[in-house]
Amino acid sequence: MPDTSTVPEYIVLFDGVCHLCQGAVKFIIKRDSKQKFHFASLQSPSARRLLKEAGLDGESLETMILIEQGVYHTRSTAALRIARALRFPWPLLYTFILVPKPWRDVVYTAIAKRRYRWFGKDEVCMMPTAELKARFLPEE
Repeated sequence: MPDTSTVPEYIVLFDGVCHLCQGAVKFIIKRDSKQKFHFASLQSPSARRLLKEAGLDGESLETMILIEQGVYHTRSTAALRIARALRFPWPLLYTFILVPKPWRDVVYTAIAKRRYRWFGKDEVCMMPTAELKARFLPEE
């Protein structure tokens, strides 16, 4: 991503081989009528660069990450902030932000640890269709 004027306001970094994560990206795209969200798999060079800039280790992350106007959100906070930016009724889920973060993250982490077993995994990262390619960060 060249200069800050072209950096998307909302970037979702996701596990590109995880079926649950791929499903979440498709869910977001379908409900993001204003096309605010852009995406990159955690395995991509773009995501690795963004994680390195933030001092995060992409190898050990078991979370979807939302970069919202330069601020990094992980786990349940990322999921709730994404829901808040989607069309109605999904913003109503944001009320769960009132639940203490450690409690929310226990549930999020339990699902994240079992996501491959429950939902499956691909050998290679999800490739966006031609019509969705503009919503994904370019490979560097």
